[in-house]
Amino acid sequence: MTFAVQPARPEDASVIAAVHTESWAETYPGLIPHEFLSRMTDEAARERRRATWAQTIGLSGQPVFVAEQAGEVVGLTSGGPPHDHPEVSAELYTLYSLRRVQGQGMGRQLLLTLARELHAGGANSLALWVLDLNPAREWYVRQGARPAGEKTVAVPGGELRERRMVWDDLGALVRD
Repeated sequence: MTFAVQPARPEDASVIAAVHTESWAETYPGLIPHEFLSRMTDEAARERRRATWAQTIGLSGQPVFVAEQAGEVVGLTSGGPPHDHPEVSAELYTLYSLRRVQGQGMGRQLLLTLARELHAGGANSLALWVLDLNPAREWYVRQGARPAGEKTVAVPGGELRERRMVWDDLGALVRD
């Protein structure tokens, strides 16, 4: 099945929040503390995400893209200036999809679309934080990212260990 990747529109905020929240609920059970996961996937979290996406969509320098399948948003990605990656010029903030569409090439399509947009805006490297236990970490390696450090973050009910993944040459990624 094919996907259409396009820039997010302000009216997409609610559906993006729903996909974002559902992907957390599908991906993280057993990988992060239950208390934290519950807080991040309840209705209040969905509403917070909707408000955040409504503010983020359209911000200069922070592109947001959605992937649609049969007219339904099933994935999203966003990025922009690095928050805590001082040695790189851009950060991949989000890359989420519903479980039922994973493994069909949509994640790579979203990643490349965002990378091309960031590269066109002057970024020459890209980084992200990914949960150490998340199987997607190996997917990023297959996309050409390299491990470049780790951090531990305290969350309700425990701690999370995250790995930094970096593409040193964003131009090489976008030429793929």
